[in-house]
Amino acid sequence: MQITKDTRISAILLQYGDIADVMEVFGVKRVGRYSLRMFLAKALTVEWAAKVHRVPLDEFLNILNQAVTKKQEPTNG
Repeated sequence: MQITKDTRISAILLQYGDIADVMEVFGVKRVGRYSLRMFLAKALTVEWAAKVHRVPLDEFLNILNQAVTKKQEPTNG
């Protein structure tokens, strides 16, 4: 999954829940599955979240995509 400015926050949390720690650095908190916040996260895009939390969009996208890439790398076992 390539994360773009139009990617929904809910999609990131559902597919890559464990990178939520990275998102929390920017003030994007975890949301519960059936909560009002999860409902709102379905409409919230990366671009809008960056604006709300006053984070440069390019920086936000770069860090999220790095986290996804790292998560997808095979682990040496």
